[in-house]
Amino acid sequence: MGCGVLLGDLEREVHLEMKHITPAKIAVIGDGAWGTTLAILLSHNGHHVTLWGAFPDYVDQIRKSRINKKFLPGIRIPEPVVVTAGLKDAVEANDVIVLAVPSQFLATTLKKIRRCDIAGRSFVSVVKGIELKTFNTMSQLIVEELGDVDVAVLSGPTIAIEVARNIPTTAVAASRNPRLAAHVQALFSSPTFRIYTNNDILGVELCGSVKNVIALACGICDGLGYGTNTKAAILTRGLVEMMRLGKKMGADPATFTGLAGLGDLATTCFSPNSRNRSAGAEIGRGRAVKDVLASMDAVVEGVVTSKSVHRLAQKLGIEMPITTAVYQVLYARKDPLKAVAGLMARSLKSE
Repeated sequence: MGCGVLLGDLEREVHLEMKHITPAKIAVIGDGAWGTTLAILLSHNGHHVTLWGAFPDYVDQIRKSRINKKFLPGIRIPEPVVVTAGLKDAVEANDVIVLAVPSQFLATTLKKIRRCDIAGRSFVSVVKGIELKTFNTMSQLIVEELGDVDVAVLSGPTIAIEVARNIPTTAVAASRNPRLAAHVQALFSSPTFRIYTNNDILGVELCGSVKNVIALACGICDGLGYGTNTKAAILTRGLVEMMRLGKKMGADPATFTGLAGLGDLATTCFSPNSRNRSAGAEIGRGRAVKDVLASMDAVVEGVVTSKSVHRLAQKLGIEMPITTAVYQVLYARKDPLKAVAGLMARSLKSE
């Protein structure tokens, strides 16, 4: 039996389930690759979708061409998707607010959203990062800025262009409110996008944040010309660092071996479409960090996150040598070759 037949069966099964879902009114805040992809997916699922972008001129280009040429070239945005630069209208006209801005800009965006009428609205964060000053996860930052709102997190091994091209993908919807997690699961699930639920929102967010730092390390090793042995070691020991941090902070260890943990880590470390791995590779080849970042349209989340996680590990007294090495390369101008040599020369110990 061919893959096409199996996928056809899957489509029929999922569509049968989706017939019972009432179309929702959803705003996606952030017109990057992932936000645009989710707006397209949600529209195809039959929901009423608004896509918001921060820059009016670029938003106007997207609205007219129906293609996000900078972040998601070649993928057409369905006509029913409303594309706007009006944040107040986007928030107040919808019931579910998907936050998809880079982590560095989330606090600023939330302060603007706070001036809108948000009563009764649910928030879904797809933002990956840890706030530098407070060490808040993104869901904690949302509650801090907006008050006691209902929050879920959507995370997992989800390269945007693959989801946009309907390549079968899985992800996790996590919330302390099981009803919201199930609601998000129903809203986003499609014939090619399968969502699982999880109640460990802290663990899911830690995984989504720290894996970007480890992906930078893998990219640096790629740029240095190292092979699969090195990358496997970085990925595996990086997972140990993620689990150490999670255990110290009270997350569920099982989360780190699931889709949000190992799944997302492997995807981000190996995919040629991973921004963090790609940026790391350029740094490993000898390019200055500032030049690499300036050459990329999309935000490389792991760069800022490496500073947050490094400081958090110091505060908690956790040993995270790979994270420390990435931080030193990015912020202390340590030579990548010496950083790898330092990792290899650490005192011998049991696994």
